[in-house]
Amino acid sequence: MDYVILLTKNAKKDIDRLDGVIQKRVAKKLIYLKSDPINLSKALIDFEQGQYRFRVGDFRICFDIDGNKIVVNRIRHRKEVYK
Repeated sequence: MDYVILLTKNAKKDIDRLDGVIQKRVAKKLIYLKSDPINLSKALIDFEQGQYRFRVGDFRICFDIDGNKIVVNRIRHRKEVYK
């Protein structure tokens, strides 16, 4: 089952701040994540940023799963994402 990806306002701002090369890598990984998000990601203990995280180099995509929707909350560098 493929999932639908939705971006929050914060996630859209985070993507706009990224370098063009990183934006392409994130977009490519989001498409890859649609196939099986639960098995490809790790669960987060603190649900402040989301239920799951997915790694793209030094960046983390924090997201929630709601039915067949992946709601991306944040896309930040690993040093900044959990603060």
